[in-house]
Amino acid sequence: MDVFPDFGGVGAARDLRTVVGALLMFVLIIAVLMLIVSAIIWAISSSTGNSHTATKARIGVWVALGTAALAGAGVAWVNFLLGVGETL
Repeated sequence: MDVFPDFGGVGAARDLRTVVGALLMFVLIIAVLMLIVSAIIWAISSSTGNSHTATKARIGVWVALGTAALAGAGVAWVNFLLGVGETL
């Protein structure tokens, strides 16, 4: 007995996949841009001695890294679960 989600049973399933893929692309692009901006601000504020701004920028770097990692891991996790679902 195969257990697999019936993507054909939902109207406009192809459009849904396209929209989700586009949203994931935007999340990854924004995360990388925020990582670059936060790293630049962290470097500049550390060199000028502004510790408060350096701390905020360091938090921004970690948040951007976490966001990119979670977005990438989410796709891998869903693909893994769909693969496991086929074998049940």
